[in-house]
Amino acid sequence: MDHITTLRHKPATLPTLRFNPFTRDEIPEISRMLSAGYSRTCDFTIGGIYLWEGYFMYSRAITGDTLFIKGVAEDNLSVPAFSLPVGAMPLSDSLPLLKAWCREAGVAPLLSAVPADRINEIRAVADIESVTELPDWADYLYEIGPMTTFEGKKMVKKRNHVHRFAADHPDAVFEPLTPDNIPDALDFLERHSVLSPEKSVTADYDLIQTADTLRHLDDYPFYGALLRVPDIGVVAFTVGEVLGDTLYVHIEKMDHEVNGSGETISSRFCGMMRGLYPGLRYVNREDSSGDPGLARAKEAYRPVALLHKYNVLLAP
Repeated sequence: MDHITTLRHKPATLPTLRFNPFTRDEIPEISRMLSAGYSRTCDFTIGGIYLWEGYFMYSRAITGDTLFIKGVAEDNLSVPAFSLPVGAMPLSDSLPLLKAWCREAGVAPLLSAVPADRINEIRAVADIESVTELPDWADYLYEIGPMTTFEGKKMVKKRNHVHRFAADHPDAVFEPLTPDNIPDALDFLERHSVLSPEKSVTADYDLIQTADTLRHLDDYPFYGALLRVPDIGVVAFTVGEVLGDTLYVHIEKMDHEVNGSGETISSRFCGMMRGLYPGLRYVNREDSSGDPGLARAKEAYRPVALLHKYNVLLAP
């Protein structure tokens, strides 16, 4: 009798999963587990979890040095769902454990936001009832070199915006985010972002979460930078995280009335992070959350890949 069959026939021997809210003091422990199950999609980063914890109603269980996340499906907030377990425990052990919890709780064993490159791994150890793509939640992946310089014909518009910004604002200052200038970024956010019933729910959530993240930036393994023009003040700021060979841009805000501010903060931040991490190869600018305008903006940076994600329903 193989190991998986043994687990299925002896559910009483399985550890009990106990889901609790995420706390910032356990970020170092969770970061270590995320590194063990590395994927280039943003859902397996500290920012991808903590910045969206409230929206997707995440809670976590930790057992066997492995992280289990319970929340809701990315395409349907009324449907309970789970992230792919990540950590020291192989899927041949963690998935039966998760399925046993689902049977006891009376919920379907639905995995949401599963990266495309992990589905065959799941098939090898578990029976799958269905696989459904999440087209609005694919991550946009870029090579970091072109994102730093905007070289080449395809990036000429972005390069021109950077040149225009430099010509219009030769005294502009790019600086890392620090406790001393975070109040300036918060002031910019307050002046340029307004909660509105015309905005999407995700946009309003993003605004509130961005402010909270800035106020507690030291608690996260994040880097940030802002762009300042002396006669205007802050015109853009950004926050990101490094995991493996990829820079994840979790937050990027700019004054759309200042031509080139977005392109300039993006390229300068990529350059700063390459200096700190010479092994960086990619930039993940995350998904568009189904926003057509945001999708067009991400396409304009010429991604080298879309990292597709899926809902995977396991057999009970």
